[in-house]
Amino acid sequence: MTDIIIIGAGLTGLTLAYLLRDKGLNITIIEGRNRIGGRIHTITKDDLTTMEMGATWLGKKHNTLLQLLKELNIDIMEQEMGTTAVYEAISTSPPQIVQLPPNNDPSYRIKNGSSKLITALHDKLSTSTTILTNEVVKSLRFTENEISVTTQNQVLNCSKVISTLPPNLLANTIDITPNLPEDISELMKSTHTWMGESIKIGIHYKAPFWQEGNLSGTIVSNVGPIPEMYDHSNKGKERYALKGFLNGNYFSLTKDQRLQKVLSQLKKYYGEQVDNYVHYEEKVWSQDSFTYVTYDHHVLPHQHNGHVNYRKSYFNNRFFIGGSETADQYPGYMDGAVRNAHFIAQQILD
Repeated sequence: MTDIIIIGAGLTGLTLAYLLRDKGLNITIIEGRNRIGGRIHTITKDDLTTMEMGATWLGKKHNTLLQLLKELNIDIMEQEMGTTAVYEAISTSPPQIVQLPPNNDPSYRIKNGSSKLITALHDKLSTSTTILTNEVVKSLRFTENEISVTTQNQVLNCSKVISTLPPNLLANTIDITPNLPEDISELMKSTHTWMGESIKIGIHYKAPFWQEGNLSGTIVSNVGPIPEMYDHSNKGKERYALKGFLNGNYFSLTKDQRLQKVLSQLKKYYGEQVDNYVHYEEKVWSQDSFTYVTYDHHVLPHQHNGHVNYRKSYFNNRFFIGGSETADQYPGYMDGAVRNAHFIAQQILD
């Protein structure tokens, strides 16, 4: 029997285990994927810049995340925006280069990739913390004396359980006995999953042609299918890439079909040279069963993210519903994930 089971080895789960590392607790983290990190997913390939297929940006207002990065000696770098942007207002008018105003609130990226934070947290965990990957939680059963957590392979017993899954995923994939109150069950099913409908795309090149002449690596388009894209080159400027979003409605196409859509749009701005790409990367998050399940009904973007009812615990303070969507500030962001871990850690210690 372990003291605490954390469902999900994403940023919230790993930060929570990190915060509790010296409290004399036996902790088991159960992760369905074959990797840790959750929606932080950095693709690293030889001779290419690191490519973020998940959580990427942070700002100076994200104080809790910044403090954690400082503790772990992880550097950040400012997102390259340039002084101009490619802007496409309507389909009947050609794209144009527009001037960008001075940015007093720049975005930042974690130097060498967001997964550097995941690796650093993992390395700091105590020897009394165990991480199980490729282990999918199927059910939770609460009795007077213990909690049984059943996966596809085994049954584990513990004193407290913390779910860090997106609430809608928790509500639709894990059977809980006795039932949770109806209000929290319905709330979870109506809570938007951050990044759930997103398609992240990245395309690598040998040279940053968008930095030459009267061009830009910052793209804003009302026409699409790419609504926004940014220079994703590394800090040393010797590895080059563009990274952005593809309209989520293209989830049903094949990878090659989506690539052709990407190249077709980029050719309008940069010409035929875009065909000379080195590598294309994408992540269709709606096809990730460990992040997203469809909703029972229509859910608005960011609906119920940070809802006050996620501050409650259940089954006599033995079950906590966490994760970035539940944070009281900046829900959905990396900072929200870290803030929620701090909140739950304090609840456990109290």
